[in-house]
Formats: sequence, C-alpha cells, structure tokens
Amino acid sequence: MSVVIDPAFDPIPSLRSVADVVVTAEEPADARARACYIPSEGDLPDCDGLGDLDRDALAAAGFTGAKNQTLLLPGSPLRVLVGIGEGIETSAQLRDAVAAFTRAAREAATLVIDLRGDAVDARTAAQVATEGAILARYRYDALKGDPKTVALETVTLLVESADVDAAREGVERGRILARAAGLARDLANTPPRHLSAVKFAEIAEKLGPEFGLEVESFDRQQLMDLGTGGLLGVNAGSTEEPRMIKVSYRPENATDETAHLALVGKGIMYDSGGISLKPSNAMHAAMKFDMMGAAAVFASMTSLRELGVGTAVTGWLMCTDNMPSGSATKLGDVLTIRGGKTVEVKNTDAEGRLVMADGLVLATEEERRPDAIVDIATLTGAAMMALGTRTAAMLANNDALAEQLQAAADASDENTWRLPLDHRYRDQLKSNVADLSNIGGQYAGVILAALFLNEFVDGLPWGHLDIAGTMQAESDDLWRSVGSTGFGARLLTEFAAAFEAPETEG
Repeated sequence: MSVVIDPAFDPIPSLRSVADVVVTAEEPADARARACYIPSEGDLPDCDGLGDLDRDALAAAGFTGAKNQTLLLPGSPLRVLVGIGEGIETSAQLRDAVAAFTRAAREAATLVIDLRGDAVDARTAAQVATEGAILARYRYDALKGDPKTVALETVTLLVESADVDAAREGVERGRILARAAGLARDLANTPPRHLSAVKFAEIAEKLGPEFGLEVESFDRQQLMDLGTGGLLGVNAGSTEEPRMIKVSYRPENATDETAHLALVGKGIMYDSGGISLKPSNAMHAAMKFDMMGAAAVFASMTSLRELGVGTAVTGWLMCTDNMPSGSATKLGDVLTIRGGKTVEVKNTDAEGRLVMADGLVLATEEERRPDAIVDIATLTGAAMMALGTRTAAMLANNDALAEQLQAAADASDENTWRLPLDHRYRDQLKSNVADLSNIGGQYAGVILAALFLNEFVDGLPWGHLDIAGTMQAESDDLWRSVGSTGFGARLLTEFAAAFEAPETEG
C-alpha cells in the first residue's frame, strides 16, 4: 500500500527563510527588541530602558547577571537583559549570549544587537552573532498547519564606524554557516516516511548544483555492481531502495596539486535495529536522526563555494534504512565489503559501521587519492554514555589531522573530545568465519567501532566523529533548538576551509 505524501511538503524550509542581517554604525529606529548585556558584578552598563533599576531591584526579580540568564523589561522596543557573568571573552560566549537574547525575545521579528566595545574582533563577533540569532530562532514546523514561531525578519548589528566592512564580512560567513546547520537540521528532523534514501538523493541532485556541487547517486543495481556488501546487507530487510550519494566540490583553478579531502557520512534514514530490534522507547523514536552524519556532510559541502574553499572535497553519503523482515540480514550472516574484506554480523544494530566501510573503501580508491578522510556518524550509544549530549567523540590515526578537527570544533563550538585509537582492543573484532566481526566485547564500544572503521582506510590519514550523543536537543538550549542539532555541519565547514594535507604517520 502506497502512502500519500503532500506534494507541497518542503523538507528543507530553513533555506527559504533566512533573516536579513544588517550592519550599521547608526542607531536603528524600528527595532522590536534590543539586548542589554549585564555582568554579574560591578556597575550596571548605560543601557536605554534600565531607568532607575539597580542591582537590588534586579535581584528582587531573580536576575543576577549569571551567564545567559535573561529578564524582559516591557516597553517599545522590548529590552532584554542578558547576563554575561564575568564578561564576554570568547566567540563561543558571544554566540551563546546572542542566542539567549533571541530566545527571550521570541515574539520579536526585528532585533538589535550592540557589538560595540566587544572583546571579540568585529569580523568574528558579527559572524557568531549572526549564527547565534539565526540558529536560536530555528524551528522545524514544516508539517504544522498553524506554526507559531515568529520568523526573524531583520537582525541589526551595531558596530563602530571603522568596523563596518569587517563586520559585513563576518555576517556573510555567519549566514553561510547558519544556513548549513539549518539544512542539516531540516534533513534530520524530517520524518523517515517523508525522507527516504531515494528522496534524499533527489534533494541532493536538485540542490547540489545550486551550490556548485556535482552530485551522482547510485541505485541498488549499481551498488551491487560496485560490490558494496555492507550497504546492501543493511538494506536487505527494507522495502525502500538504498542510495549512495557521491557529492563532489572542485575549487576554481584546481590542479593535480590541490589538496583533496574525503568526507564519509552515515545515512541510516531510520534505524529499527534490524533483527536486533531496538526497544520501543524514546531513543527508538529518535532514530530518524541516524542519518545526521550524511546530512552534516552534504550541508557542509553547500558552503564550500561561497566561502572560497581551496581544497577539493568529495562526500560519500551512505543511505538506507535498517528494518526487520523475512529478507533482513541475520545474526551470523557474512557480508563482503567493497574491496573483498568479509564481516560476520553479530549484531544488526551495529549497522552504521557496515555502510561506512563501503564508503571508506570507495574514498581510498579515487583516482586522485584523498590526502585525508574524515567520517561522521551517529555510531554508538557508548559515545553518549561516555561524553553525554554536548560533546562528540573524536578518534584519529593521525595527530595532525586530529589537531585540525579540534581547531574546527573550537571555532564552531561543536565540542569534541579525542579518545584513543587503542589497538590493544583489536583482537575483539576477530571472527571464526570471516575477516572481522562487526562488534567486539561489552566495553570500549566507541574505540571498537573506530578500530573497525580504521580497517578500511588503507593507511590514509583518517579522523572519525561519533556524534550519537550530540545528534539532538530534547529542549531549546541557547542556539541548539529542540530536535536535530545539525551537529557537524559547521564543524566540517570550518575544517574544510582551513584544511592542510597532513603527512602520513608511521
């Protein structure tokens, strides 16, 4: 039985509604809401609208100036006091403060943010303020008949006259980065019935050329011809076709000497666990987010041309759902990955590494071999248990590459923590009937998953981001809106923009 989907449904609404961000040194006349930053100690700043308010009056209202605390003062324009603790010293703190203001002023379509005298340089301040405002107002309401979110129309950034040009550059970069994160969020928030692997490929094929990307998708027969046994094995229980989506970006005037980066994204459009069925709990319901790695790769690549990235980038999006049925892969089955390595499936819910293995091998086989490979996946619950919901696990076989990934994480405030690629656990992946097992023992699940993937990178510099813990926010949290966080889209963009080919270690 076919299911009717509204033909007017737009799975990527955030691309159609991006706020106008204005930089000026002149006071605007039409603001609906304005921020006033209040430290936790010392004299109150000279903000219009504070009137006779003092520390005692604010304390009586429960406002102490603690970091990202807010208090609304009625009037026109609406004044929003935003606590900044001991002060704003970093770009991440400024992004958070702007997001706190934007959330507090949720009914205002036009905002004014004063960046004059900020400790962060004007270009960076404008960039992160733009990101903070746009991402904080994000809401996925594509399937609501009467959405209540007030869309941002205009954000005005006040800067010193000498900083206007630099701030405008920052705004443009911030808009591009926020758009990438919004696109990743849209894709991940879309219900799996509305966004199959086939539909994702159609969106990529339509949208990619608008951003200077070449997109090629591979159907089941083509995947059989390629020998991608991991992707096909995971897809075996589904009525939906799989797709591998290859996305290519080549900078202008690229030569054989141009650095080349490969990005591999896990695209499990819905993960039931397969025969190793997940329990019917809240985490099962969140498994539409299991394609966030692929969403992050594609979304980040839509930013590359506009940012003038000088590195060639190839993305491999490995897309299917993972469903139980009479034809599904069984425990004990052996799959043959692209390139010939065999894997015994001991748990069908450890499916992400199977589809990623095919993508990693294909990345190593390109005629112009990449200088490095980075994969990103909502891979293990162990990552969430170890690091919680605000920090992703990062593992790498190359220290220089790991340092570049950490720098990108710092710039985007999409936090990562490097875990060891400890080869002492490698024996746990041995199989009696195949080259590898897809799971190891009870412990060190993040490391074991990474060790499995490392088997398929052919010695190239490689980094792995396990974003299982960071894939969603259960409630609004500063610039992280409820639902998909879009984690990785801005991180990968920052990483590609600053990428330098590392030397192979060992």
